[in-house]
Amino acid sequence: MSRRHRAKKRTILPDPTFDSRLVHMLVNRVMKDGKKSLAYKIVYQTLDQVAEKSQKDPVQILEEAIRNVKPLVEVKARRIGGSAYQVPLEVNAERGTVLALQWILLAARSRSGRSSVLKLTNEILDAANKTGGAIKRRDEVHRMAEANKAFAKFRF
Repeated sequence: MSRRHRAKKRTILPDPTFDSRLVHMLVNRVMKDGKKSLAYKIVYQTLDQVAEKSQKDPVQILEEAIRNVKPLVEVKARRIGGSAYQVPLEVNAERGTVLALQWILLAARSRSGRSSVLKLTNEILDAANKTGGAIKRRDEVHRMAEANKAFAKFRF
């Protein structure tokens, strides 16, 4: 990260099918090695399966899953006087969405099974129902912040 200038914020355009910025953010995070068409295929098949299993709008289910996984606080390491403290900080909305997407994908990739579409589908449905690996991760982060509440005075 450059110390000289702050990176400019790029605007994310909505995806062509669902006209949703959130879906496009998910596609960008699913993508590996610049294979965006493959990422689109995976995400669209996932959203089709989500709609099939839940009988609801898949974008609304995805938004609900993101809302459930989004953390309110996180801990950041801060060095003070030679020792590192885990300082709890509030998470702004955009960073919360990014963290939620990362955690959902991480939990989906760590699931057992072969099909990435099926793993991502099940993780999104679990997150919407407040269960699964991503929700566990959020609770863990909240517990860490609660345990280190005494160091909140070191906020920067």
